[in-house]
Amino acid sequence: MSAISTDDLLTGYINGIFPMAEADGTIYWYSPNPRAVIPIDTYKPSRSLRPVLNKKYFEIRVNWDFEGVMRGCSGPRASEQGTWISEEIIESYTALHELGYAHSVETYRESKLVGGLYGVSINGVFFGESMFSAESNASKVAFHYLIQILRMNRFVLLDTQFINDNVLRYGAIEIPRDEYLDQLQQALKLKRRFNGKVLEDIL
Repeated sequence: MSAISTDDLLTGYINGIFPMAEADGTIYWYSPNPRAVIPIDTYKPSRSLRPVLNKKYFEIRVNWDFEGVMRGCSGPRASEQGTWISEEIIESYTALHELGYAHSVETYRESKLVGGLYGVSINGVFFGESMFSAESNASKVAFHYLIQILRMNRFVLLDTQFINDNVLRYGAIEIPRDEYLDQLQQALKLKRRFNGKVLEDIL
């Protein structure tokens, strides 16, 4: 299998579709109905997470090790069989990262990557892809700071694709695909940039 071109990835996201790999490596494109999104303005950290944030238990970095985050996300999980993040997917999104469209928010302990998330940013939309955690709360902290970045850069749409227990804890909701596509087109008209340096003032 060959990697997906960056042009095809961007075209897909702009039109509300995204790729996932099957166990045999075959890549399919998806446009779920309903679609899961996380309202950026209403997110609040859980009570149990607030002490972790206040103690600054993790070091936060942005776009420091994008491929490392992808490989962390591609690892086996107790609740899932297999992974949709194939080597071709990793190659494709790493190329998109190098063009400035794909980003990672990472958590470190003693200079070791222990959690994080990645996704794609186009104008006023962040398309969340996946997250991983090798230590308790590591991915939750990464998500908290993703929200801060999106708020400070005035993003308006956070796409999380499918609803599941993991995204429900962050306030994910489902909306009809037509409504999602309308919101997507409006958000794509906004000139926004994913600038992780805004965190320097709050970390």
